[in-house]
Amino acid sequence: MAIHDTAVVSPKAKIADDVEVGPYSVISDSVEIGAGCSIGPHVTVCGFTKIGPGCEVHSGAVLGDTPQDTGFKDVESYVEIGANCIIREGVTVHRGTAEGSSTVVGDGCFLMAFSHIAHNVVLENDVIMANNSMLAGHVHIGEKVFISGGVGVHQFVRVGRMALLGANSVCGKDVPPFCMVEPCTWNGVKGLNVIGMRRAGMTAEERADVKRVFKTLYGSGLNVKQALEQIDAMDNSAAREMAGFVRSSKRGICGSELSVG
Repeated sequence: MAIHDTAVVSPKAKIADDVEVGPYSVISDSVEIGAGCSIGPHVTVCGFTKIGPGCEVHSGAVLGDTPQDTGFKDVESYVEIGANCIIREGVTVHRGTAEGSSTVVGDGCFLMAFSHIAHNVVLENDVIMANNSMLAGHVHIGEKVFISGGVGVHQFVRVGRMALLGANSVCGKDVPPFCMVEPCTWNGVKGLNVIGMRRAGMTAEERADVKRVFKTLYGSGLNVKQALEQIDAMDNSAAREMAGFVRSSKRGICGSELSVG
C-alpha cells in the first residue's frame, strides 16, 4: 500500500494492499477501497463509502458526503461505486437520504470534472457524465447513457438505456431508451443516438427496429396511448423495451416537435 505521508487514513477503513493514496487525501471510518485503486491528491472519501476495484479517483473529488437534503437526519446511508470507474477532478457523489439507502455508481462509469451525483441516484454500467453535468436526487440513468457537459436532470427522472443528453440541456421528464435530447433545450428529444447504438454493437436490423419504434412514438402524430398500441404490435425487443419504459414513467416522457422521415 502506497499512502503519502500527508494523507489521513482511518485505521477503521478497509483498503486493499495495493491501493495508492495521494497527498492530503482523507479516508474516513467505514470506507472500503478495492484492489488496484488510485486515490489522487486532496480527495475526501467519507464514511459508508465503498469503491470497487480498479478505480481512479482524481484530485479534489468528494465521495460519500452527506446529502444536500434538508430532511436528512444523520442516519447511516451509503455510496456504492463499482469496478473500473474513472472519477475526475472535483466530482461529488452524495450518500442516500433515508436510513439504509444508497447512491449507486455501476461498473465502468466515467465521471468527468465537476460532475455531481446527488442522493439516491443510480447509474447503471458504462455511463459517461461530461464536465459540470448534474443529477438531482433519485435520478436513474440506464446503461451506456452519455450525458454531455452542463446537463441538468431533475429529481426522480429516468433516462433509458443508450440515450444521449445534448450539452446544456435540462430534463424534467423521462428520456426513453436510445433517444437523443437536443442541446440547450428543455425536455426536447431530437432523434436517436445512432452512433451510440453502433458502438454498442447493435445490428442494422436492431437499429431499424428502434427507428420504427421511434417514428411511431414521435413522428406519427399519434398520442402516446395510440402509439403504444402500434408499438405493442411490432413485437421486437426494441418495441418491448420502449413500451415498458414509457408505460412505467411517472413524470411523463420528453416530447419532440421534429418529424421523422
